[in-house]
Amino acid sequence: MTDFAAAVAAIKEGQLVGVPTDTVYGIAADPFRPDALERLYELKGRADTKPIAILVTTAEQGAELAAFNDRAHDLAGKHWPGGLTLVLAKLDTTPEWMGDPAARTVGLRCPDHEVTQALLEATGPLAATSANLAGQPSAVTADEARDIFGDAVSLYLEGEGAGGRPSTVVDLTRPGPHVLRPGPVEA
Repeated sequence: MTDFAAAVAAIKEGQLVGVPTDTVYGIAADPFRPDALERLYELKGRADTKPIAILVTTAEQGAELAAFNDRAHDLAGKHWPGGLTLVLAKLDTTPEWMGDPAARTVGLRCPDHEVTQALLEATGPLAATSANLAGQPSAVTADEARDIFGDAVSLYLEGEGAGGRPSTVVDLTRPGPHVLRPGPVEA
């Protein structure tokens, strides 16, 4: 079994997988499995009040999870795939545990990385966060992520985060775009 096939199998089994993206190296899980998301939060030492972004292959796939307004369609059209995370109102059909349950929002991103796009095509949307312990610098390569997490992550797909810094996060649920985290995209 190739690493890629093993990564798909691991995701489907609820395990954590290391993935390169166009920003930083990340750790991914199946967002439709609360147990997998819980493992992701525990791995990072991240407060469960800080939502984890969902990676999608296209805006159309994202529209199955969140309500895209005109501004979201415009930004996604200009910057996806790329280093922009859009925080949008989640649909009633989106699982409660995904995104921010209190605010009823979800952050979506479409990465511009061949490996991650191929994985998303095989698995569907993925919950993904930078490969680092909460508050620490993000890993950029699979080797750096492996040094941080070791065997706690089932498999690391080879590659690196090409941009070296996390995505820009823009909340579109408030009047006017509100930048929650500056990054590589000016929105």
